Amino acid sequence: MSTATETHERTGGPAAAPLTSGRPRLLRWWPAAVLLVLAVAPFSAVPVPGLLDGPLGSAGSLQLLATCLLFGALATGYDLLLGRTGLLSFGHALYFAAGSYATNTFLLEAGLPFGLAAVLGLLFGIALAVVLGSVSLRVTGIGFSMVTLAFAQAGSILVSRNPGGVTGGEEGRAAPADLLPSWLVGIDNTANLYWIALAYLVLTLSVVAWAVRSPTGRVWEGIKENERRVEVLGLKPYGFKLTAFVVAGALAALGGIVHLLLTGGSTPQTTTSDFTLSLLVMVVLGGSGTRWGPMVGGILYTWADHRLGDLAGSGAVAGLPAVLRVPLSQPLFLLGVLFVAVVHLLPGGLARLPSRLAALRRGPVEGLPSRKENG
Repeated sequence: MSTATETHERTGGPAAAPLTSGRPRLLRWWPAAVLLVLAVAPFSAVPVPGLLDGPLGSAGSLQLLATCLLFGALATGYDLLLGRTGLLSFGHALYFAAGSYATNTFLLEAGLPFGLAAVLGLLFGIALAVVLGSVSLRVTGIGFSMVTLAFAQAGSILVSRNPGGVTGGEEGRAAPADLLPSWLVGIDNTANLYWIALAYLVLTLSVVAWAVRSPTGRVWEGIKENERRVEVLGLKPYGFKLTAFVVAGALAALGGIVHLLLTGGSTPQTTTSDFTLSLLVMVVLGGSGTRWGPMVGGILYTWADHRLGDLAGSGAVAGLPAVLRVPLSQPLFLLGVLFVAVVHLLPGGLARLPSRLAALRRGPVEGLPSRKENG
């Protein structure tokens, strides 16, 4: 046996590949396995103490899970701008709110059936993304971020002013139950809403994965790395960036429609810049520019936002000394601690955790000096 062959076997090279070739093949199927588990969750009565209040298939648990899936998908769509194209938008909430408010307005004011109202609401969100994206992308860098923030603030003010009584102002507007399909109304149909949220997540992941692997997606990657070099190659970045902006806006508008069904109405909180900042935290928490990171970050952040609120108001926290009770009774403080811990301990987000654990298990390669030995 040659020295090269021995080295390959020690370091897990080609000579050692047959020993582990079956494992990666099995790992390829884990998304399908997770999807199957999520799809049958409404039929399960398994208790999940600590994670959910009730059994897995209960209405309250499904409502929370559906919300987590919704925001996991929304964060994935937002990362199409931030992590894939390098566009930091502070106005992504505007298109989410546009889908929700437009659909609700078509239901309430025009009396349209839900299917038609949803299609028109989605088209309105796409048209808004085309118009505002065309203007915002005329500038780059921090200028782009500020323009998107300005548009989002204008939209938030418009909603709060309640022009013509169509937005409901600070109270929002409830969706008309009599105009919604009967299988989408009521606690007994929470499972149907859950499956809609799951379908939205699958659709978003599929669209983003397809777009990133397409020739346009490779140009997006080039724009993120060096936009000037893309121009030198004879391509016009503006059109490619606008495409990313519109696709992300369309996915957000569709998410707004799903949110309308889950919450039973349109709320002005979805129009604020704080909403977009929450999306930014989700993406960074999970891992920007990765396939699964934004989804994981969105799900974890949403779950923590709901469950830490219960923890903060629990008797266990109330019985603590004031020096601990005061900060622990604030859910935002707990979320902030979680976010800071992940950023410091896991640079690159939660998506990097498996590779870091694998590196720790392998340790320094045999025969090569470790970092400590190198000083």
